[in-house]
Amino acid sequence: MASSTAVGKARPIAVAAGFSSASDPDPRAFNHGKKIGILIVAYNAVTTLKKVLNRIPKQAWENVAEVAILDDASQDATYELALGYKSLNELGDKLHVVRHPENKGYGGNQKAGYQYFIEKGFDVVVLLHGDGQYAPEIISHLYHPIVTGQADAVFGSRMMKDYGGPLQGGMPLYKYLGNRILTAMENRALGLHLTEFHSGYRAYNLHALKQIDMTHMTDDFHFDTEIIIKLHHQGFRIREVPIPTYYGDEICYVNGLKYAKDVTRSVIRYKRTVRSIRKYPEFAEYWTHYPLKESRYSSHDIVRRWVGSKQRVLDVGCGDGYFAAQIRQLGNTVSGVDLVQTPAQREAFDEYVSADLSQGLEAAISRLSQQKFDKILLMDILEHLPDPERIVRECRNLLTPQGQILISVPNVANITVRLALLLGRFEYADRGILDRTHLRFFTRKSARRMIEQCGFQIVRETVTVMPLELVLGANPSNPVLRAMTEFLYFATLLLPGLLGYQCVFAVRPK
Repeated sequence: MASSTAVGKARPIAVAAGFSSASDPDPRAFNHGKKIGILIVAYNAVTTLKKVLNRIPKQAWENVAEVAILDDASQDATYELALGYKSLNELGDKLHVVRHPENKGYGGNQKAGYQYFIEKGFDVVVLLHGDGQYAPEIISHLYHPIVTGQADAVFGSRMMKDYGGPLQGGMPLYKYLGNRILTAMENRALGLHLTEFHSGYRAYNLHALKQIDMTHMTDDFHFDTEIIIKLHHQGFRIREVPIPTYYGDEICYVNGLKYAKDVTRSVIRYKRTVRSIRKYPEFAEYWTHYPLKESRYSSHDIVRRWVGSKQRVLDVGCGDGYFAAQIRQLGNTVSGVDLVQTPAQREAFDEYVSADLSQGLEAAISRLSQQKFDKILLMDILEHLPDPERIVRECRNLLTPQGQILISVPNVANITVRLALLLGRFEYADRGILDRTHLRFFTRKSARRMIEQCGFQIVRETVTVMPLELVLGANPSNPVLRAMTEFLYFATLLLPGLLGYQCVFAVRPK
């Protein structure tokens, strides 16, 4: 069953239209000093695997450090064939064969392969399928842009016309239409411009792949979509190269309708996570606990206007500094205090101090260059502290004579909480009024009382509207959403205690 052809000798090559002969020199095959691996994922591929290996060009074999075949618990003799091929061709360490005792799934098999090459210190990996659906003859086209520093990920695209296009290659019309529809949806949702999302012929820079958290990513076929989402989110360079389309008599294990549903679901779950609507485990690292509220009449919108410009601002509980960056763009100087060691937007701060606010501001004050501030922001922080009054009092000595503290706290008397209580529910959530990290709860009345007991008088106060963009997962610039927000704003003015989402105060010492 195994081939008796040595790797260094001539082998039969299935040359598709536009391919060069295997003996022709290919300048793209050179590895440029990079350690390249080929990961062949295989399942029940006993009739195709040998042909796939034979079709890898001699120059590619010479420039690739190792080929790893990961047999995903096949029910046929795929594993035995791979071992026989390795032995008869005397490949030694050049070919590594693994058989999983249990089926890991298409995505799970890839994860195991990438981890294997990462642990061995490889620079580049090319994903090749053992069923012969993708052309090994052009494998160098995929790894060349990575080894020359032009890309971090390269995807083969059957939708490019260089090899005649997908329909000429035998792609069924229904699959072609489904592919184009899904790709258009994904491009629009993610802000990409790929011609195809659903090819399995790929190459990755392993130094980039190491930065992708695969822990909770799917083991199913839409793993390929999730990894594109993560690469794009983390700013890695993605490039496409044309590949031929081939549909033979191989068995397809993909349920098309389920796959389309899973892909769409992945995009939706990603968008909901980055918009801080709900944290899904596969994208949990992109969750922002306190996202910027871009809509009009939100606490960020109000405080931006109240801060003004050319002010010295102290942002207490600043998190990663995304709001501080906006305040700085208004022409203010900004200092920050929070528990985070190094905020993501460190450049937003003229001065940053890491301190545990549950212990008060005393430790931070001694490290703030003894300066006074025109505005001190206590936004979405007091409800997280065991003794919020202490922080408010300690801010007094940091204010200039005309300085103000801008405070925002959630309104626990909001209608959503009242209705939930009426139904006997008091459920904590990842964010919002009933954030599971909240230690204190405020109404407008109790917030006012706290401020006055701390020795301050209220200069201005308002309530925010409920954040419809987070509830509905819509863009705040959407015209329909903006109209709904305006309507809600006027309703909130009439019933602030009932419809107000947050209470916002500008206060100064009595």
